[in-house]
Order: sequence, then structure tokens, then C-alpha cells
Amino acid sequence: MIDYLGKLKNRSRPNGGFSVLPNGEDRPDATAWAAIILAASDSESGLLNPAWSRLAATQLRDGRVSIAPDHPDAFWPTPLAILAWEPSPDHQRHQSRAVQFLLQTSGKHWAKNPQSPLRHDPSLKGWPWIDQTHSWVETTALAMIALHLVGHEGHPRLEEAAKMLLDRQLPRGGWNYGNTIVFGQELRPSPEDTGAALSALAGRVPQTFVSRSLDYLMAETPKLRTPIALGWSLLGLAGWEKAPVQAEDWIMETLHREGRFGGYDTPSLCLLLAPLFAPRGLKELPRRGKNLETAAAQA
Repeated sequence: MIDYLGKLKNRSRPNGGFSVLPNGEDRPDATAWAAIILAASDSESGLLNPAWSRLAATQLRDGRVSIAPDHPDAFWPTPLAILAWEPSPDHQRHQSRAVQFLLQTSGKHWAKNPQSPLRHDPSLKGWPWIDQTHSWVETTALAMIALHLVGHEGHPRLEEAAKMLLDRQLPRGGWNYGNTIVFGQELRPSPEDTGAALSALAGRVPQTFVSRSLDYLMAETPKLRTPIALGWSLLGLAGWEKAPVQAEDWIMETLHREGRFGGYDTPSLCLLLAPLFAPRGLKELPRRGKNLETAAAQA
């Protein structure tokens, strides 16, 4: 049995961060995802404090955590840093600054124009990938999950973000990156965006509001064997207590496909592992969970 947590640990760099691929340079999103998974596992690695501190070293003065020093506008890793810092009492100041940054940031929005070829309401605020751009589904979902975890579930920003996600839901069910109908044509959903949106909306809206999306995802998930699509799909279903009983089998099958298709990058690997350690979804990510060896033995 391949030690997937061991593979993850081997991507730790001397500065405490984690690389996207083996022997590469560290990157904030990879570091955050690795810290999230290691903290939720039963692995006493000694790598968490260095990872948390490396994330803190990349944080800018206004609280954002960007993808790279030369791309400060690309602040989409900030919610991941909030999730990663949650178990660390020594990094609560950094987490609080990141939270305040998210609460004060929304991207560009404008009033809905009835003549627009885009059907969604662009005035509803979520979060963008890059500063001064429009809000999209995955980034909004991650921000909502992070803010919920730290106790801001009743904040007006989350209330509006939930309305934004519901507005971006496709009429036939599911979500894509964030457009619904363009020039009268309904676009197609994607499992990963649907899983992310359902993760964020779990416990916040009645199930009837997302029933078509749940039906879509339950039909699609058994076909998925790629890490991002399967990981987000399982997390989305778990948030609504609809995790398939075969979930661990599918995760293990996808992990073993690395030998055929090449190694997964760190964020993808962690996203695939996340349902093993967050069986009720990311909003209820445990501080410690069952270890991967136990999960593998049961698969």
C-alpha cells in the first residue's frame, strides 16, 4: 500500500512550505492544503508549525495570502490559509487578518442590465480569483467555508454570497465556474464547481433549493476518477449527508491511477484525500481524523 501521507510529507521544503510537485519550490496553496490534511490526520509529522509559519511569512500587510510575491492581486489562496491556520493557537493573529481581508473584499460588481447576454445577477457579491475582477463559484465557495469555520456564518457577506451562489445555479441543476445562460443558451455544469458550491451552501439553505444539483452530482460522481472532480464532488455530497458508501473505494482507485497518469500535484492530492478526513464535509473538518492507513485497509 502506497503511503500517500508520506508522499505528501516528502513535498515539505526546507523553509517549511510545501511544493506543488516533488522537489519544486513551495507555493502558498500547496502549503495550505498540506497543512489542512496533515492537521486532520492522525499523523504527528512535526511539519505543521513550519508550514503555518511559512504561510504567515507570505501574508501581506492587509491580510491577503497571494499565490506568489509578484502576483499580489491573485489572493485566492487566502481562504485556504484561514482553514490551515485554524488548529494553530500561535497563528490566530494571522488568521484574523486574513478573515478581515475577506470580509472587506468583494471584487467588481455592477447593476444587472436586462439587455445583457448574461443571465446572472452581477450585483451579487462573492469573491474573485484576482483583485478587481468578478466573483466566481469556487473562490466564493472557499471563502464561505473558511468564514463559516471561524464563526462568521451569520455575517452579511456570507448571506449575500449564498444568494450569489444560488443565482449562479444552473436551471437544470449544478454549477460551472459561474455563468448560467449566455445569449439564451444554458451552459453545462461541472462536478467540481457543483461540489464546491454545495459544500458552501450545506446547512445554510433548504435542500429543496439545491435538489436538482444534488441529483446531478449523485449521478455524475460514480463516473469520476480524477482528483479535483472526485474530491470536490464527495465533499459536496458529504455536506448534505449523501456521501456514497463507495467513496473510499473510488478515492483509492483514483490514487492508484497516479502510476498510470503521473503524480498528482499537491493541491489535487490533498483535495482527493480530504473526504477521508472530513466525512461530513469541509465545514466540519476535524482537528484529528482517522489515518490514511486505516482508510486504505477498509477500502
